[in-house]
Amino acid sequence: MRKTALVSFGFVSIGIAAALLSAACGNSTPPAASSENTAPAVGSIERDDPALDNILPRDAKIEKVATGFKFTEGPLWRPEENVLWFSDVVGNVLRSTTPDGKVKVLIENAGGISTAPPGGFIGSNGEVADKDGYVLLCQHTNRQIVRVSKDLKVTPYLQNYEDKRFNSPNDLVYRSDGTLYFTDPPYGLPKQDDDPAKELKFNGVFMYKDGKLTPIIKDLSRPNGIAFSPDEKTLYVDNSDEKRKIWMAYDVARDGTVSNGRVFYDATSEKAPGLPDGMKVDSQGNVYSSGPGGTWIFSPQGKHLGTIKPGETPANCGWAQDGKTLYITAETSVYRVHLSVAGEKALYQ
Repeated sequence: MRKTALVSFGFVSIGIAAALLSAACGNSTPPAASSENTAPAVGSIERDDPALDNILPRDAKIEKVATGFKFTEGPLWRPEENVLWFSDVVGNVLRSTTPDGKVKVLIENAGGISTAPPGGFIGSNGEVADKDGYVLLCQHTNRQIVRVSKDLKVTPYLQNYEDKRFNSPNDLVYRSDGTLYFTDPPYGLPKQDDDPAKELKFNGVFMYKDGKLTPIIKDLSRPNGIAFSPDEKTLYVDNSDEKRKIWMAYDVARDGTVSNGRVFYDATSEKAPGLPDGMKVDSQGNVYSSGPGGTWIFSPQGKHLGTIKPGETPANCGWAQDGKTLYITAETSVYRVHLSVAGEKALYQ
């Protein structure tokens, strides 16, 4: 793969893991606070196409906002509080951070009370706000989606399909008409596909519309991150499988069902740590997704434009603050990058 430029910002190694599971051994000390104006610049930005300069300024820096976690995921900006909510999937805690790095614990045992061996993906994961400002949160241990009220009260929302428990809901997104889509890989099960507690025979992508739950994709081995194009005509789903590291694109019909599944990008040959994982789309249709070595940026046509490399394996990303700020959740830390293009606003608010 051709590299046209590599811009570095004082990278300090913090032990890139050989694989995502190494996050289970992450430091559990309290997070360090940092000022938004003095947050340390780390990592590097790899530029593979000149078009990236129109999205990510040449002087853009990767800032470390907060650190000291086990495996961060599910970033969600809460504008009414001016904080970012995020999950620690291994630590089993839902937290928030202010832009200057002040961290607060919101929910302990956020994925459910677990008896699994230490180091598993037992906590909460992806989250999305609904039109009333409540949050839908994926729980791994409890294998369900819950609704979190403004006073942090948790109530079950979706628990099973045809009387069979989900595997471990992972990430989710709304369409503008209120239809909910979510992925259900087996990462929360200790033995994953071979776990005796697994009840569904597939790892699916589900659509929840008008009170009816429908699996719309059943042939991906590890469906994970999920996002819509700005016109809602394309649904992107990535496959977090070491043997098949791909991003998929699907045509979306008026009724919300999908067809014409095709590979948007194949990174199976990439050797850097990390897999296709959480993703978001900006207002111009560019796709941002965790991948091997960092957060990958693609054009709407599936061209790899460049990679944001914070120095440890990222898991997800999300828009925050002024709408042009991308927060990245990685193994032990939360990072931030300021862009020139606004993110696509949440569709159902």
